[in-house]
Amino acid sequence: MGRLIRHLRSRWLALLPLFAVIGPGIVTATVDNDAGGITTYSLCGAQFGTKLLWTLVPTTLALVVAQEMCSRMGVVTRKGLADLIRENFGVRTTFLLLLGLLIANLGTTCAEFSGIAASCELFHIPKYVAVPLAALGVWWLVLRGTYRGVEKVFLLATVFYGAYIVSGLLGHLPWRHLLVETIRPQIEPSYAYVAMFVGVVGTTIAPWMQFYLQAAVVDKGLTAKDYRYSRLDVMLGYALTMTVAFFVIATCSKFLHEHQPPIRIETAKEAALALEPVARGYSKSLFGFGLFVSSLFGATVLPLSTTFCICEGIGWERGVDRNFREAPEFYTLYTAMIVIGALVAVWPHAPLVPIMYWSQVLNGAMLPPLLILMLLLINRPEIMGGWVNSLALTAVAWLTSIVLILLSVILLIGLAFPWTS
Repeated sequence: MGRLIRHLRSRWLALLPLFAVIGPGIVTATVDNDAGGITTYSLCGAQFGTKLLWTLVPTTLALVVAQEMCSRMGVVTRKGLADLIRENFGVRTTFLLLLGLLIANLGTTCAEFSGIAASCELFHIPKYVAVPLAALGVWWLVLRGTYRGVEKVFLLATVFYGAYIVSGLLGHLPWRHLLVETIRPQIEPSYAYVAMFVGVVGTTIAPWMQFYLQAAVVDKGLTAKDYRYSRLDVMLGYALTMTVAFFVIATCSKFLHEHQPPIRIETAKEAALALEPVARGYSKSLFGFGLFVSSLFGATVLPLSTTFCICEGIGWERGVDRNFREAPEFYTLYTAMIVIGALVAVWPHAPLVPIMYWSQVLNGAMLPPLLILMLLLINRPEIMGGWVNSLALTAVAWLTSIVLILLSVILLIGLAFPWTS
């Protein structure tokens, strides 16, 4: 018994560094399942059933590669991505990237507050009450918190994404069939299928994620000795994120796509409403609650990540550990994004769909050059020393980047010239 206790104690002590490092990867990946992501996965399951489940596997692997590079650059250089780009590629390149990031994320922030409004209306809470309270809450969290305190709140919020998992588990999903569909690619020769395929991949790819992860690693004070735990943090984050995506697609596939006639939806809110009469009563509440959490989470992290990146790229003081006097530009910009996003969401007849549309277009246009800059940076020995990519990892990273670039271009074309089935 004594030997067993000592063994378990040694295993527990070995995990302590992971608990100290964990956070940036999980938070970044989880926020990826924001209002837009949940909507995309809901539409995927409702329209195509389980045909696109297999895309979650290569998407997860590709994004882990991209995010691992950012994590590694962060622990080795102790500098954010915007900082490295400015130092190595000049102010003009940095300015154009940050300007695009600001515009795109401002549009996405409006969509996040719109998701808060839609989810609260499911529970008969007027958006004119819900949105201002949510805006005040996320603003107060960052203004009055410390980095570690804010990160703990973010990590706690990831637990509530389990609402989608619980919804699927209680729905008696066909597990054997789902497993087969996850590992067996299915190709449907239609424009609608290609558009949804790109949409599923595209909703998990956003330039802000690369900037935020590296900035969070640096602000957390991680160093090269923390690298293996930081890499595990990234992998855990995307495992959790893709698990949520799996359950959303699977649940909507069973209850909406397989329903006769199939139930058509256009938003995550409509998915929640549609699930109520065809599934058990809990589905509407769980989906509505999940939409609220994901939207609130996104409305907090997206403005925060944007503010981090812009202040870092320009050279202003930044970080939630600093007060308003120490970092006035940081808090002013963050407050402005929160206020604008909330006002647009409650503004009567606000063009939310075009705002979401063009922010996606801009994100798609920004991603290819950003990935190329990341690969150029991480393969410079004068920057990374002995931490540059190995030949094999470089080949995998370039292949991943090329695929992501091609998908981003297709997404951009699909958004600019909408396809029909």
